[in-house]
Amino acid sequence: MGPKRKRIALALGGGGARGLAHIGVLKVFERASVPVDLIVGTSIGALVGGAYAAGLSADKMEEKMEAYLESPDFQSSALKALGDARGGVDLHLVEKVQAFWKNRYYVLQAMFKPGILSPEDFQSTINFFIPDIQFEETRIPFRAVATDLVSGEQVTFATGSLRQAVTASCAVPGAVEPLKDGEKLLLDGGVICLIPASAARKEGADVVIAVAVVRDVCSEKEFHNALTVYSRIGDIMANRLKDYELMDADIVIRPEVGRLHWAEFSRAKHLIEAGERAAEVKLKEIQRAVPGRKKWFTLGQLLRKRKK
Repeated sequence: MGPKRKRIALALGGGGARGLAHIGVLKVFERASVPVDLIVGTSIGALVGGAYAAGLSADKMEEKMEAYLESPDFQSSALKALGDARGGVDLHLVEKVQAFWKNRYYVLQAMFKPGILSPEDFQSTINFFIPDIQFEETRIPFRAVATDLVSGEQVTFATGSLRQAVTASCAVPGAVEPLKDGEKLLLDGGVICLIPASAARKEGADVVIAVAVVRDVCSEKEFHNALTVYSRIGDIMANRLKDYELMDADIVIRPEVGRLHWAEFSRAKHLIEAGERAAEVKLKEIQRAVPGRKKWFTLGQLLRKRKK
């Protein structure tokens, strides 16, 4: 008998809209026939990873994402208003003013409600990408990471409803109401496990490939109000948490996401392309990490040539 083959896990981190870069990473993995034995996702990483594990190809996922972002539901949503207020690169002056005041309105709402986004609208978004199946029915083994607001503990889903687990993992604090599950109140796994490399390692992975989409931390000199201070603290904490989690990763893919806010979904095309570029740079490193599986890459190249 030959040596036991290494088990490869893909750990997809949180970061809101920046996590659309995960789709680009998966596109490259498909083209190169990189074998993935397990996917573990946090927040947007759980949404993308869960959809992929359930059988949605990277190209189809990109198509669905484009359709969702162009849909009336998204165009009129609080999520889009938040993104426009933060980015708004392609907006006219009147639209920027409207986005500014909408953002202030939603922030004010958050003082009196457990979440800015409607639970129904948020669940509808999850349902658009995630089929109503159980974990045991996925094409690729999958795990979703959430946080229990009551105990402060990490919750890693491996069984039960895929939709419910992804919904819990994606529940951004302040933006989405926590999901009640018995005695637990579940929300975004990124609170304590931003990039689930450690969760992938605990699941028995031999090689952990992590994708980090944490916003860059640049030197800041001016903090105009409490919101800018809060945002800065969040960036600092996220980067510290990222460094801790990546200690369990063998290979780290870092798409160039810059300073994009978590709600800037309008930059989808840019982010997906950034994921592709970052993954392509790491292909040779992945080959070296799993030498017994080079034949998979060679086979993928041959199949692509036949299709041309």
